Amino acid sequence: MPSKSSRRLAALTVAAVCSTVSGVVLTTPAHADTVRIHDIQGTTRISPLAGRQVADVAGIVTGVRTYGSSRGFWIQDPNPDDNPATSEGVFVFTSSTPKVAVGDSVTVTGTVSEYVPGGAATANQSLTEITKPTVAVLSSGNAVPAPVVVDARSVPDEYTPAGDTAASGSINGLALQPATYALDHYESLEGMNVQVADARVVTATDPYTELWVTVKPHEHANRRGGTVYGSYDSQNTGRLQIQSLGSTADFPAADVGDTLTGATSGPLDYNQFGGYTLVAGRMGTLKSGGLQRETTRRQDRGELAVATYNVENLDPSDSSFEAHASAIVHNLQSPDIVSLEEIQDNNGATDDGTVDASQTVGKLIDAIVAAGGPHYDWRSIDPVNDQDGGEPGGNIRQVFLFNPKRVSFTDRAGGDSTTAVGVTKVHGTAQLTVSPGRIDPASDAWKTSRKPLVGEFVFRGKTVFVIANHLNSKGGDQGLTAQYQPPARSSEVQRHLQATEVNTFVKDVLDTQKNADVIALGDMNDFQFSDTTKILEGGGALWSAIKSLPRSERYTYDYQGNSQVLDQILVSPAIRRGCDLDYDSVHINSEFHDQISDHDPQVLRFRP
Repeated sequence: MPSKSSRRLAALTVAAVCSTVSGVVLTTPAHADTVRIHDIQGTTRISPLAGRQVADVAGIVTGVRTYGSSRGFWIQDPNPDDNPATSEGVFVFTSSTPKVAVGDSVTVTGTVSEYVPGGAATANQSLTEITKPTVAVLSSGNAVPAPVVVDARSVPDEYTPAGDTAASGSINGLALQPATYALDHYESLEGMNVQVADARVVTATDPYTELWVTVKPHEHANRRGGTVYGSYDSQNTGRLQIQSLGSTADFPAADVGDTLTGATSGPLDYNQFGGYTLVAGRMGTLKSGGLQRETTRRQDRGELAVATYNVENLDPSDSSFEAHASAIVHNLQSPDIVSLEEIQDNNGATDDGTVDASQTVGKLIDAIVAAGGPHYDWRSIDPVNDQDGGEPGGNIRQVFLFNPKRVSFTDRAGGDSTTAVGVTKVHGTAQLTVSPGRIDPASDAWKTSRKPLVGEFVFRGKTVFVIANHLNSKGGDQGLTAQYQPPARSSEVQRHLQATEVNTFVKDVLDTQKNADVIALGDMNDFQFSDTTKILEGGGALWSAIKSLPRSERYTYDYQGNSQVLDQILVSPAIRRGCDLDYDSVHINSEFHDQISDHDPQVLRFRP
């Protein structure tokens, strides 16, 4: 039998013209070549036959996708070569409902293509496909090639090689090393029938009927069953997305810590949202892990409790007010001050110039009272219409709720959407020029983004300055499975400018009164180890209190199998030095399929 290399050389000896995709030289043939699937897949992420016509590619159908815009089927060669870097499976894109069934033995003639899910702007890796196919069914009812087991032993601990500097950091042209790097291992199985067994759920089922499991049950696991994301250098290689190949009606409604018992198997795909995905033709049985929503303790009489909670585009038409109210009253134990993020205006996403949010806030306050909580008062500043980002027409903003029986708000007139708050010294103490106010709203740092809301509160005679934030989102960043490694985090540019503005303002307060109690909290849209947080903390002005928790408990959000930090409460030195600082990330949303927000709230208790 000729060697694989000689077969590949023979397959490539045709007249061709050259073109370039993703920095890799491709060829366009003068006629179709008869090749095997592993010849199409090759030993890098880009097929050596991309752009070529191929004829009579043989395989067994392992999965058929009859829905969505990516209709087609997977085939796999039942007679693999001996190179672990070359996949034996490939997706055949039909665009219309395929006329094949699992177990059919087929030959396919068509064009080899590299499809980038979501388009080149996403920087995603590409999926090798055969397009414009002509399909011949040779026989039916054949045994499907046995799935390749993906488990803790097979997936390497290293995530990915560094990209080729000569190709703008792309990993497309690098030779696959599936025994060394996790992404290379998954790529070497692209299109093949794979299996996970007794896999623990690490991101709950979402509305798009997908979930994430880990094949490494001990990899940065926490007590609630998640996989904690603790640094850019530790990507948790056991994470894998699961979707259904068939009807989504029976897709399991799973929470973090549940287990897909038995075997879950199907073709390994690559999609726009999350990269490598096991498209399950066979789904394991869901076993509940019994995860319960957390409840924090109630603050005592001498403690001030300050919370942050992203309520995810709340507007009066939503059905979640009772659930949010119950969470605030029962799970958060009615904090004295609550910073709310993503409060929308009175008609939500209707873009008619409305910016007032009094109905939204009033409905939430009424629901809190009905749930047995305090009758909160509130302060906020309406944004300029359509200038603060978020859902068009929604005009999201931060809002302070506060319990007037426990804490008072110091009102100073003049604060509006375009006026910058300042700091003055009065009788040796810091004082805001306006309250509530916004930090430098004309700065380019806040262009099409939320401006921080600042308020001056008094608890038991002590002034506390609170800054409610919702920094620039991570939208636009390259994904962890991007073709560029390390992936670019373009959203950081604006977020770093915003963090600098907040840090500068806090320093103004502390320069005016060294021992001032200052809290900057909210949806920071960045990790506790990020440069954004380092800028916020710069010069010792602030310290992120989530770092007071054990590493396994540092998370407020769950994304693509990583339990991670986006929401933070940062405190000034006077608060940090106090011996009674108590911080809690209250897990009521991010781990659950029936979440009312994608963020968990946090509570800080201390004695001013």
